[in-house]
Amino acid sequence: MATKSIDAEWKKGSAELLILSLLESIPRHGYEISKLIEHRSEGGIRFHAASLYPLLYRLEKRGWIQGRWVEKSGQRRRRYYQLTANGVKVLAAQREGWQAFVAAIGRITGVENA
Repeated sequence: MATKSIDAEWKKGSAELLILSLLESIPRHGYEISKLIEHRSEGGIRFHAASLYPLLYRLEKRGWIQGRWVEKSGQRRRRYYQLTANGVKVLAAQREGWQAFVAAIGRITGVENA
């Protein structure tokens, strides 16, 4: 029953953590975020515009990220997102929670470094 693609429920539960993590170091636009998730997960996790952009808008509405439009010569206008001070705090808390969850799952299943 194992598949290469990550189950939709797992993706849904970790989406905020993934996005906030990618915005930790530098501002990024939505397409770049999508491609980085796909690349770093080796194709196991994919976000399409229909699910990614509403999530980015929600994170922005919560005050965890801030978006700004950037126009570059010869390119279309893109919205770049970066973490806010609140977003940094939320990311730290989500990472801590995720680590505790993974450790607990590992203890239950006997899988080390789950």
